[in-house]
Amino acid sequence: MRSFLPWAGGIAALVILGGMAAGWWYLSSDVSEPEGLPGEHVAGMLQHGGLDRRWLAYVPATLKSRAPLLLLLHGSRGDGNDMRLATFYGFEVLAEREGALVVYPDGVERHWNDCRASASYAANTRNIDDVGFLRALIARMGEHYGIDPRRVYVAGISNGGHMAYRMGLEAPDAVAGIAAYVANLPARDNLGCEPRHQALPVLIVNGTEDPINPYDGGVVELFGDTSRGAVRSARETAAYWADLARYSSEGQHSDWEDRATDDGTRVSTLQWVGPDRPPVALVSVVGGGHTVPDPVFRLPRLLGRTSHELDIAALTWAFFSEGAVQQPPL
Repeated sequence: MRSFLPWAGGIAALVILGGMAAGWWYLSSDVSEPEGLPGEHVAGMLQHGGLDRRWLAYVPATLKSRAPLLLLLHGSRGDGNDMRLATFYGFEVLAEREGALVVYPDGVERHWNDCRASASYAANTRNIDDVGFLRALIARMGEHYGIDPRRVYVAGISNGGHMAYRMGLEAPDAVAGIAAYVANLPARDNLGCEPRHQALPVLIVNGTEDPINPYDGGVVELFGDTSRGAVRSARETAAYWADLARYSSEGQHSDWEDRATDDGTRVSTLQWVGPDRPPVALVSVVGGGHTVPDPVFRLPRLLGRTSHELDIAALTWAFFSEGAVQQPPL
């Protein structure tokens, strides 16, 4: 028995160390805050719907008069600072380069009241007026920073991407375009919004091996929670917006050259572009997970692969400013 105890203890230690190593492998990321950005972070709060609603802005040193405004919406269980992390601070680098204002709002109890009718988080069950809050926040940024109300863009990841869809569906007059990352429109029987059926520029970036938001449609599952219900496929989501813009074609397909050959991903695009119509683009990260691409950094492997084929901030800005997406030159 005595000889067995050291052996058993050694096995237990190996199991613990193996579990710690596996946890580190799945949960670790390599995001670091960029150095040397000359702008400042400003935290703010406004009252809306009887609640104190908070936000964090990055004000670049290069802020222009009548600057464009980008609202960046975090995912489930996150906040504005988490959105900075999830996008690898790329939008702050972009803000300095383009003289744009970037704002990261916080949802209520770390969620947004998006269009998925069955969702069980408080923002949905309490029917929080997030559309009204974002309208009020846009107005506040106009008062404080003189932003151009004709160049207000909303982008979000996961739950934030669904909230971006809600702004496009219910408040298209307030935004010049939306971008949704790792998010599909709710299935028709799970749609809790009242669409105004107005076309606008829409960018969708989804991973084909997303373990949470199913690329081909179906039930969203977040670590065992299926209350968010079913969503449409990425292709059907893009086609919805293309139909609103009255495109009759199937869109233009393009496969990008695979430059990051060791990351297990590649990129294809499907887009609709035409005169006097808003553009619509679906960027499919083949092999990608519930993450947004970055040339250098990655998010935890638990969420699937992070593609290094593109920079999400640069891609988003190119779409909003140029009306199309294409692989940047080397």
